[in-house]
Order: sequence, then structure tokens, then C-alpha cells
Amino acid sequence: MSEEENLKALNTPEEQLEAIRAGELAQAVQKVLGEIDASLLEDLNADALSDSGKADDDLAVEYTRLFDVGGSGGPSCSLWGGTYGDARMKTMEEAVRFYNHFGLSVSEDPHELPDHLTTQLEFLHYLAYRETEALQKGEDPGAFRRAQRDFLMRHPGKWIPTLSERIQEQKAMPLFVEIGERLVALLKHDQEHLVDLVGKPPVGQSGGSAAPSFSMPS
Repeated sequence: MSEEENLKALNTPEEQLEAIRAGELAQAVQKVLGEIDASLLEDLNADALSDSGKADDDLAVEYTRLFDVGGSGGPSCSLWGGTYGDARMKTMEEAVRFYNHFGLSVSEDPHELPDHLTTQLEFLHYLAYRETEALQKGEDPGAFRRAQRDFLMRHPGKWIPTLSERIQEQKAMPLFVEIGERLVALLKHDQEHLVDLVGKPPVGQSGGSAAPSFSMPS
């Protein structure tokens, strides 16, 4: 199994904690980013990616402080993209239209929301997989590339930079700061790469209200 597959196979918090402390997370991040573009490794803090705190529960306590609890406005570092604006329902509805366009739906067991960080990143992963599949078959990958560009610009690429800033403002553990910064850099790199491949979206589309500029391949 690869390092990435090994990390995916870690099912319990205890296993995940040990993997972080052993440097497995840092190694996997370095490997993946290096394979994409060596420039993504600039200023990477590998030590931060191996720092889970002194006590076994430090990481869990910090995660709860940042992402789970909060006042009436929710967590200080919300993982739901629709909360970074005043039209969450509209944001979620648009995300669902993207998913449905490719025959996907949000799982109800466990219940997932269309604007959650993991849901949106999994959708980008799915589109990248379909792009690769099309290339391997000698088919046009344009629809999948345009979908990645549009979704990235109108959803995760639009709010995750703010999430990263809030994590830093909260003086979070270095691990979470580093993950936020690496994710922002990766999304920015992907967005620029996709624009190079398929061009910028039509005028008015990057704001998130226009219809998608792609169609399903036949």
C-alpha cells in the first residue's frame, strides 16, 4: 500500500494520532505535493505536520475548539462553505446542482451537507478521476476540466482562504495552520492550471450565480 492508502486505512483516532506522530502524514503530504508541483513544497513546515501536541487529547480538544463549538454564529473556523456569506441555502443548492449534473447525490448515512469541506473536496477528486479516465480512453476531458474550474472558483477556492486565515487568527496548533496553508496553495495551483487548460470562465460565472459552463460528455 502507498503512504496515502495507509493513511486512508486508519480508522480510529488513536491510529490517526500515531500516524501523525510517526511523521506519516508529513511524508504523505510531501510526496503528493511534490508529485503535483515541487513549488508546492516551498515553505512547507513538515515538523508542524508531525506535531499533535504533548497530551493524547490535545489534537481532539483543539479540533473541537476550532471547528465544532462556537456561539450563536457557529464555530470560529466553520468547515461549511455556505456559512462564509449571507446566502447559505443558495450556496448549498448550487453545490447540489453540480453534484446532480454528474449523477451524484449527497449521502444521508452518515448525513452529509453539500457545502462541507470534505464533500466539496471529494467532488473535486471525483472530477479529477473522471478527467484522467477520459484521457486514458482518448476522449475529450474538457467537460471535467471546466467543471473542476467552475466548482473550485465558486465554492472551495472562494471560502477556504478565509478559513485558513481564521485558523491563523485563532492561534491554532501548527498542524492545523499548516494544513490550511497547504490546502490554499494547492487549490490556487489547481485553479491556475485549469485556467491554463480551458481558459477563464465566461464573464459573470466566477461569482457563483450563472449556469455551469460545461455539459456532460456524450
